[in-house]
Amino acid sequence: MEWARTNDYIVFTHDLDFGAILAATQAGGPSVIQIRAENVLPEVAGDAVIAAIRRFREGLEQGALISVDPERARARILPLDR
Repeated sequence: MEWARTNDYIVFTHDLDFGAILAATQAGGPSVIQIRAENVLPEVAGDAVIAAIRRFREGLEQGALISVDPERARARILPLDR
């Protein structure tokens, strides 16, 4: 996480621990995109992920946790409230 924040990268993950780390530390970054689906193959989840990146681009640039599932995507601006 520190390397991504220092180097201005976004973490893309299927692991929910990254969101938990952001909440526990009240960190302002890095931005994290977490995919919450069983099938994470690009052919299945790719369009939803790309749509979420486009929709929440400004938030990702400022620091956000983006959750993408098959039904919807949502963004929470960092730092996260406890």
